[in-house]
Formats: sequence, structure tokens, C-alpha cells
Amino acid sequence: MIAEIGINHEGDPEKAHRMVDDAADAGVDCVKIQTHVVDDEMIPNDVVPGNADEPIWDMMNRVALSADDERAIKQHAEDRGLLFLSTPFSRAAADRLESLGVFGYKIGSGECNNYPLIRHIASKGKPVILSTGMNDIASIAPAVDILRAAGVGFALLHCTSLYPTPPEQVRLGALAELRAAFPDAVLGLSDHTTSIYPCLGAVALGASVLERHFTSDPTWPGPDIPVSSKPEEFARLVEGAKLIHAARGGGKQILPEEQPTIDFAYACVVTTAPVAEGEALTTDNVWVKRPGTGEIKAKDYDDVLGRKATRALPANTQLGWADLA
Repeated sequence: MIAEIGINHEGDPEKAHRMVDDAADAGVDCVKIQTHVVDDEMIPNDVVPGNADEPIWDMMNRVALSADDERAIKQHAEDRGLLFLSTPFSRAAADRLESLGVFGYKIGSGECNNYPLIRHIASKGKPVILSTGMNDIASIAPAVDILRAAGVGFALLHCTSLYPTPPEQVRLGALAELRAAFPDAVLGLSDHTTSIYPCLGAVALGASVLERHFTSDPTWPGPDIPVSSKPEEFARLVEGAKLIHAARGGGKQILPEEQPTIDFAYACVVTTAPVAEGEALTTDNVWVKRPGTGEIKAKDYDDVLGRKATRALPANTQLGWADLA
């Protein structure tokens, strides 16, 4: 369970530290930020993201954290027992994170088909979580080939890059497509809806990694705040995801632990009237009743009809096969 702090700190390290604490208290496994070395990431531009009201160049310069800030956030997260991840958006960002000693890398959807950057990150030899929004199987495949060639473990997160994502455009069916195309990948969901429910549904469909934007305070400014969950929502998500993960899998067989319930819930074949030795068993003198402790279960009732009693049987006697001729 990844709490995506992202840029919800708006460039304020103290906000980031508060979110680390609140995410830890909510029970997540990992917190993630974004590493922006803006000059190495983009050229000056006036492109405005769909979920913002300022150019991406201005935004990233405003919210970018320093290497020292990120080192302190990483240490804080690890002190709270959390894994620390960050998304590098450039070679310089990946190199910075490597110098911080990160255990692995998260690659965002926008870089899913940025094969040169993926190759650079994979060369670090550490596990990679790759989001796949705005990409299809054909454009994901070369990225996976790079990760396989580098010999690094990897997870693929289905994602819809709409902020917020309407439920009907989440498309959890994509998890099955990813599983079929990349059977060696760990699967997950990076969710941009305004609800925790798609994440819970994804677990039932095989997701083992969940990522949602996180905020300590929904009144804070920031382009990702509207698709971010509060600490109490994350706590419910963690609880629900663990329960569903424990419940999924298995097969349809009778469990030994069900025997106590079988003993009272099953019905067995019993006499409903006294039966004399040699008398035929019919619907008039045998039927099925609880408990399920008799030898002949209700499913075998038809095999009893027409047989003859080998001994005198009082009413309400559970029948055994030795009672039948």
C-alpha cells in the first residue's frame, strides 16, 4: 500500500513530514514523493496540465524539493518503519535517488514509453514499479523488455491518467490483460478516482500493489488534492485491502474446518415411522432430517428408496448402509 505524497507538499518539507507521520499512522507500507530536477527534466514551456491552472514549468520549479529535503524525508519514513520511494522524472533525478540509497524506483505513466529513461533507471539494478496510464500493451512491452533484460524485479500498475478518473473509466479489466501479456509481473493499480473502492476491487482481481494520492488535509492547495485520500480513508483502505487479499484465491472444495457446521447443517436419511425387518423403505417411512451425523446423507436419499430393512428400525433412526438390503 503506497501513499503517494507526490507534490501535495507544494514544496514545503514540513507538510511532507506531516504526511509521512499520518500515512504511517494509517498503516501504509510505503510513502512516495516525486523527484524533480527541473532543468534536466524539461525545457521551459507554457503547457498547463489538465488538473492545474499554471504551466508545468512554473509548477515544478515551485514544488521541487532539494536533495537534502528528500534525504530527510526518506530518513523520517524509514524511522517510522515505512519504505520510501520516489518517482524520478529525469536522469539527474534517478542519479540523485541512487545517491540516497533508495531500495527501488517508481516510474510514472508519462515515462512508461520513455525507454531511454527506463533503461537508465533499470541500469541501477533495483526493483521498479511502473505505472502504465496513457499506454497500451504494445507500448508497455518494450519497457518490460528493458526491465527483463536488466534482470530487475518489476511491478506493473494499471492506471488511468484522468484527474479525477470517473469510475466507468477505471477499467479494472485491464489487470487481466496485463496478466496475460506479462505473466512474470507483479500487478497493481495506481488510482486517480475520488474513492477507495476501485482499489479494493483491484485487490479482488489480483492486484498486489495499490497506490493512491495522500493528503493530511483536503483543504490544502495542489493539483492532486482532489484525488487524494485523507488518513482515515487510507486506514479503511489498508484494512479492506488486507482482508480482501487474505480472502482471494483458493478453490471450491470442502474444508476440514467446515466439519462442525456439516454435523448440524447437513441432513441425513432417517425413518419417519417404525420399519419392520424386511419392510421396504418408501417415501412414507423414510425422509431427510438434520443433524448431519448419520452415515447416509440427504444426497443419497434416492438410493435408499425401494431397499429393505435388515433389522427393525424405530422412527427417527438415522440409517446406515448396513441397515439396507
